[in-house]
Amino acid sequence: MTESKEERNKAYWAANLRLITIILCIWATVSYGFGILLRPYLMSFTVGGADLGFWFAQQGSIYTFVCLIFFYAWRMNKLDKKFGLEE
Repeated sequence: MTESKEERNKAYWAANLRLITIILCIWATVSYGFGILLRPYLMSFTVGGADLGFWFAQQGSIYTFVCLIFFYAWRMNKLDKKFGLEE
């Protein structure tokens, strides 16, 4: 019984780390990639009077971060239910 519980805990932790890794990659791509590294390529597009790279650096990364917070909470609730850890 304890071995299956340990395996379940390891699977839960692995799924949690996978989700965190994906979310951090998305955040880094939007924040650093679009706002800094790809800004010269995104300057030809405008959003609200500013080029797209500047918009991502100033507001887009914040909006993405907030969306990722809600996405993480939603996915963790589903993960908790899957592993029987819901409140």
